[in-house]
Formats: sequence, structure tokens, C-alpha cells
Amino acid sequence: MSDSNLKTVTEEYVAQADQIREGGGPRGIERQHRQGRLTARERIAALADPGLPTFECGLFSAWNMYQEYGGAPAAGVITTMASVGGKISMIVANDATVKAGAFFPMTCKKVIRAQEIARRARMPLLYLVDSAGVFLPLQEDVFPDTDDFGRIFRNNAVISADGIIQMAAIMGNCVAGGGYLPVLCDTLLMTEGSGLYLAGPALVKAAIGQEVTTEELGGAEMHASISGTIDFHEPDDESCLKRLRALVHADMSSSPSQGPPFESTGPARSPEDVYTVFTDVPGQQYDVKELLDCIVDEESFNEYKAETGGSIVCGYARIGGWPCGVVANQHKLTQRQMPGGKAGPSTATNMPAVIYTDSADKSARFIMDCNQKRIPLVFLHDTTGFMVGRDSEQAGIIRSGAKMVNAMSNCVVPKISLITGGSYGAGNYAMCGRAFDPFLTLAWPGSRCAVMGAQSAAGTLLQIDLAARKRRGEEPDETERKTMLEAITRSYTDQQDIRYGAARGWLDRIIEPGHTRDELIFALQVASTVPLDAPYRTGVLQT
Repeated sequence: MSDSNLKTVTEEYVAQADQIREGGGPRGIERQHRQGRLTARERIAALADPGLPTFECGLFSAWNMYQEYGGAPAAGVITTMASVGGKISMIVANDATVKAGAFFPMTCKKVIRAQEIARRARMPLLYLVDSAGVFLPLQEDVFPDTDDFGRIFRNNAVISADGIIQMAAIMGNCVAGGGYLPVLCDTLLMTEGSGLYLAGPALVKAAIGQEVTTEELGGAEMHASISGTIDFHEPDDESCLKRLRALVHADMSSSPSQGPPFESTGPARSPEDVYTVFTDVPGQQYDVKELLDCIVDEESFNEYKAETGGSIVCGYARIGGWPCGVVANQHKLTQRQMPGGKAGPSTATNMPAVIYTDSADKSARFIMDCNQKRIPLVFLHDTTGFMVGRDSEQAGIIRSGAKMVNAMSNCVVPKISLITGGSYGAGNYAMCGRAFDPFLTLAWPGSRCAVMGAQSAAGTLLQIDLAARKRRGEEPDETERKTMLEAITRSYTDQQDIRYGAARGWLDRIIEPGHTRDELIFALQVASTVPLDAPYRTGVLQT
């Protein structure tokens, strides 16, 4: 896309993001205020240290999903990294303006992902609970599996056993199985007027014939003075959040946020220049090194093996004073020196965005070296995948690709992935796609992720469909072929849209391209707390 198109899709993303942040809309917000409660986003704003950046994960979760039930903006839960009491913490806040904070399938996956990020970085987990529990019409997709509702409580127990602080503040409903989440935390706060019980008054009446009030069953006063379940009984949201901030501040199991180990210097080019450097217009090229000039600290980039494997750029760098290794797909033609016989070496041209044998070998070696040096890795995706064809296969592209995947899969250092353009097929895997445990995955608006590009996939699917029809004795005419191709292309294009992947939890955050440097600085700061005690080992490498 051109400069103007990248800005256009970014502006569209910003508008969509603002709409999602409204949650259940004005009526839901008004209902929350009428009950004397803050909204989830108001609670987070009151809890977080003012004036410091926040890093919301999963904003586009459930985007365009559950439409038959009226949708579930952001999956009805907000997961945000923010500084609280001087410590970067993961805040998980149910949004009661969306279906009373009920858990949809994607709600569970989003909370589990937040728990995983916090577990890796050993950051405090703060739950702001206000939920009606499982969304019953979808209970079979919410209740039983390893990425469903129960896994959240299992994680509560395991994270607590691992010595990572978890605190929960009940500021509304907390019913049925959802009641286990706060009680499995280390510290539990509850506001007046909230409810914590396994079964509400109506269900108790139906089940055992007992008539009981909500307060008697699970009110804050009862849990504070009779059951002894809660640790702090607070009159309202404001006092509860103030108390929670103080408790985080007093905790000594996690350290206050630290600055970078080196002085931060500005990039060689303005971060806004990414809009003019980048393009994904077919047939147009850009130099990823110019893109890096907009992101990394000036004069900090040391390119690794610059004269070989040009289809991937590797290098040591600093971003905002934080050291990292960069693995970036090159999006321009590069030259490759080929070994020769009597005539001497010859040259070959590498296509843009394609991973070749020599670049995969180089990247594998670089990834191993970064693990040896304990440097986190940043992967910049813009690839159509590995090179195919006779020459590439004979040169051992599968072997070299497997080597890169092996080295990357076994990383002990944090891996941060950023999809700027395309991330297709095995190229997505080698560049640390979602299946390979990236610490964080970011993406630009308008980027794409799929097994292959829409045009190639549609052509392949059309041939399969036509072959099946031919076996049935059908022979579509040219008009029918064109209609079929357009339908398949449209469907596949929708699925490769990065928002489609974000809706399903395949990435953590869509970011504005002009803010890439700031986003990576925050990500590297959080990644700096990940323990690096494990030795680095790879599996068997086919050499």
C-alpha cells in the first residue's frame, strides 16, 4: 500500500478501536453509573499510575464474532499492562457493560493469554471482577476444555504456587464458578453491594427450597464478618482501587519497573517516516533497513553477516536503550553470490520477501547467538514464505528452514513478533508466529496472516472445486468459474485480514505504525523481567 493508503487504514483502525473501547455503549455505561459503579476502563484509569503508558492486549478479541447474540466488544474483558504503584502489572477487568461481563469463548482465551504473559514476566496480576459468569448459550465452548473457563482457575492456583502476586477486587457480580477466581488469589477485596456466591437466591430456592437474601448469601458484610472469605471490605469502587494500589505498592515480591541498561538515543529517521518507507503495493519494493532506521537507536544497529543471506536482515540493536536482536524480512531484490567452478563464483537474484536457504541458515545462527548473549529477539514479518522450486529444493531449503525453526522454537530469551506486511505459510512459523510462543505479538493495521496469499489460495481452491465438479459430470462455464473465483477470493481475503486473526487471539495488539518504536520500547521493558535461567539447547539440526 502507498503512504496515503497505510495512513488511511491506520485511521480506520483508530476509529474502530475507539468504537470498541465504548464497550456496551452509552446505555451500558449509564447503567453501571446508576448502580454507583465505575466502568472497567474508569477503574483501570483510577488504578494505574497517571501519566505513564499502558499496553492493552486483545482489544480486537471477538471482533465481528457472536453477532447472533449482539456481539461482544473486546470479548467483554479488558487486559492491560500498566504501571501500578511503580510496578508494571497485568490488569484483567471484566466489562459489565457487555452482557453483564459474561464469559464468551474468546473471553476465556483472552484472560488465559493475559495470565500467560504475566506468568512469563512474573508481573503482578490484578483482577477487577464484575461478571455474571459463563455466557450460557455458548456453555459447551466456554466450560470444559484446556483453553476454556476452568483453565483460568487452574492458572490462578499454579501462578500463586509459583510465587507471583495475584490480587482480586470484586466490584459487582461474582457468581457461580467465577467465584473461584478471586478466592484462588492471594488477596481479596470486595465492595459494598457486590455479590460473591456459587448460586443466587433463585437457584438456591429451586435447588434446596431455602429463601435467602442476596446479602445473606454472598454480600460483602457477610463475607467480611461471617465467612471470612474476603480480606478487605470497601465502601465503593474508589476506595477499593485506592486500597489495591496501596497493597501493590507495599508488596516486595515484585520489583519496581527499571529503566533501560543503556542511554536511549533517538532513531536516525523520524518514527513517522515508516509511512513513506513501507509499501505493499505489488511490484514495489522497500529496504527494511530504512524501516529499522525509524525504530532503532541511531548508530546502534550492527548488521550480522551483511554480505550473505540478504533476504533476511539480522542485527544487534538497541531500541530506547534496550538491547535486542532483530530478524527482519527484506522487501527488495538482493544479490546472492553462488559458488562456481572454473569460471568462478556467479550471482543470483533473490526476490523480495522470500526466505532463501542462505538467509535461513544465517538467521538460525544469529538466533542461537542471541540466546548465547541473552538478548531478546524482535522479528519483523513481511514474508510470502520460503522459496520453492527445483533449485531451492536441491539446495536444501527444507533442511535450512527446519534449522531456523528449531533454533527459534527453543529460544530461552523473549521473542517479540511484529507483522508489518504479510506473514504467510511456513514463513510465519520461522519468523516466530503464534504457534511458537512469542512473548508478545504485534501487528500493523492492514497487515495479513494466512497459509498463503489470497490470489494463490483462491486459485488452488478453485482447481480443487472444479476437479470435484468434473468428477460429478459438471462442467461450469467461464461465467460460473469467474463467480466461483470471486467468491473464494473474497472469503479468503476476509480470513487473512489481521483483524480476523486478532479476533481469534492470534496476536496481542494492533498498533499504529508511527508508534512502532514506542510500542517496542514498552514490550522490551516488560520482557526484561522474564527470567533467563534455563540453558539454551536446540534439537537435532540437519546440517
